[in-house]
Amino acid sequence: GLRVRLYGSLSATGQGHGTDRALLAGLMGYEPTSCPPALLNDLLRLPSKRRVLRLKGKKLSLSPDCIEYGPVQHGFPYSNTLIIDLLDAPFPPSCGEAEEKKARPAACNAQGDGRQAGIDPYAGSILFSREYYSTGGGFLRWQGQQEEERGHPAHPYASMKELLLRLEERGLPLEDLLLENEAAITGASHSSITQQLDALLDLMEDTVQRGCRESGALPGTLGLARKAGVLFRRAPSLGSFDRKLCLLNAYAFAAAEENAAGNIIVTAPTCGAAGVVPAAALFLREHLHLNRKAQRKGLLAAAATGFIAKENAGIAGAELGCQGEIGVASAMAAAMLAEARGYAPEIVSNAAEIALEHHLGLTCDPVGGYVQIPCIERNAVGAVKAYNAALIACNENPAAHLVGYDQVLRAMAEIGRDMSHKYKETSTGGLAVCMVAC
Repeated sequence: GLRVRLYGSLSATGQGHGTDRALLAGLMGYEPTSCPPALLNDLLRLPSKRRVLRLKGKKLSLSPDCIEYGPVQHGFPYSNTLIIDLLDAPFPPSCGEAEEKKARPAACNAQGDGRQAGIDPYAGSILFSREYYSTGGGFLRWQGQQEEERGHPAHPYASMKELLLRLEERGLPLEDLLLENEAAITGASHSSITQQLDALLDLMEDTVQRGCRESGALPGTLGLARKAGVLFRRAPSLGSFDRKLCLLNAYAFAAAEENAAGNIIVTAPTCGAAGVVPAAALFLREHLHLNRKAQRKGLLAAAATGFIAKENAGIAGAELGCQGEIGVASAMAAAMLAEARGYAPEIVSNAAEIALEHHLGLTCDPVGGYVQIPCIERNAVGAVKAYNAALIACNENPAAHLVGYDQVLRAMAEIGRDMSHKYKETSTGGLAVCMVAC
């Protein structure tokens, strides 16, 4: 048999976030970039149907019953932890058979007293086990993992201050420095990197356009209606300023709703914050009338902004609350908007700082464990904040800007450490409990 154990916020909100369906799809051999959304919806609608994992000539039965939900608070290195066990016994146990009950009385209640006391009835049946950690933004690690051998960056930096210093030392545009680093680390050619950037931008735009066409209620028990299409259709009737702002909101809603529906999105930097950067990317083309080259430059600046955040604070809601997801996404989008419009690196940094500063302390409290309320609307607000942050940074006196991006990241990390686990993607505090989901 095969058993998957979830811990931390994966356990608390895994069903609402689609973790259970994603696990089954992955074990069935599907890749995230090509997994049909209909399959995930099928796994949701037909939870009792058994699938098969083929393993060296053997077939192991797969179903949501293979997944156990462990404690939210635990001693693993990362909040989002899962353990996959290969067992020499059937799992889940066939509790309906009297003989099986006699053979494994504790196993028939995997969530019961034995487990709460720290006793694993299957400890003696584990043939192989691996501990995995989700560190945010689609980045995964496992216990004992060896670091992949990669090249060294041509222009190393570990903070925004160091990035600005490298740019000044080398006399390079931000775009060129980031492309040279990417080529040095991955070995990819500049043309290949450009193609990959274009593929990401195409996926973002496709996600937004698809989301704007869809209607009806999102999956799950909340019955939340999609709003992107309504905003998109009503925007043309508004005045010029309101029309553009309404469309920016619609774009962010669209991508966030596609995420909530289990469809293909780009983590930017995470799934829950996947609407902010795509909204900014499409806004650049549709309303600021900038070309694909400008979009690529903006995406590179967004990536650098996100990676600096990940390395110096974090991007996972389970570690930092929503300040680490929507906050960082807004900072990335603000940097994107400033860089794409040709502003100096210092101003790009200031735009990112303003956007992130005004998300500090934001909790992650999804109602019912679904990435819907307040997550979807927060994407739209984060996109608007990004635009406003870029607007301020591009029109203020840079010499009068006192707060740096690195300082705000330190503040975010400190706030995240002090924040109660109730407000870090566990659905045990904040709006998640103040709004009763019937």
